[in-house]
Amino acid sequence: MTAARKPPVVALVGCGRLGSAMVEGWLASGAVRPTDLIILTPSSKPAAEAARAVGARINPDAAELAGAEVVVLAVKPAAWEAALEPLAPHLGPDARVVSVMAGVPAARIAALAGRPTARVMPTTAVAQARGVAALWSEDAGALEAARELFGPVAATVVLEAEDQMDAATAVAGSGPAFVYAFVEALARAGAASGLSPDAAAALARGALRSAGAGLETGAPLDDLIARIASPGGTTRAGLDAMRESGDLERAAAAAVQAAVRRARSF
Repeated sequence: MTAARKPPVVALVGCGRLGSAMVEGWLASGAVRPTDLIILTPSSKPAAEAARAVGARINPDAAELAGAEVVVLAVKPAAWEAALEPLAPHLGPDARVVSVMAGVPAARIAALAGRPTARVMPTTAVAQARGVAALWSEDAGALEAARELFGPVAATVVLEAEDQMDAATAVAGSGPAFVYAFVEALARAGAASGLSPDAAAALARGALRSAGAGLETGAPLDDLIARIASPGGTTRAGLDAMRESGDLERAAAAAVQAAVRRARSF
């Protein structure tokens, strides 16, 4: 019987919203042990302090980075060079770098770090171990390091090429906000049709939960739609109205294209 691999020693650089979500998910799932987690953050964050309370090291001396097997970059794209440059000389020879930043090519990060690099675009639902994450690396070791970190907290999708990462960022990384915006619009439409604002919001949120439960079955999307949209029914009438106007397709295309353009501007 093969022994389970020990969780890696991880250094997380940056603990904003996404970094905090990763910390919460890693510790809750056991993907990273508290005593194997180093967090570098310029300001106090609740997730980092909670991790400190169970054994994580917060802003230790740079020399402690030598023990990190994986270094996760979770800073803003504009700040990554300033964050990584002073750390690079302290990394161990076998360390792998995993970037969750949008728009920064792996080759640029690898050149500065002097270490193989993988790129990952996760959603913040990794905090609840219900995220999705797009992965890419040309280095097998870095890709495996990314899988080990994100497999326990997300459904992982390995991309065929790095230039697909911007589209993956738009669809998965930004996608939940687009879905929430649609639910918000659905609630406003319900209120405009006679529901109280509170009732409309509660029903729209419930609709999203119900849709999520359907997605968990793994059934094709068109099958899920067909299960609800019976011929001649109210759902079919609503779907036909959206499709005939083209507004849904235009809104989705505009949102994804704008997010891709923004990612490529970093």
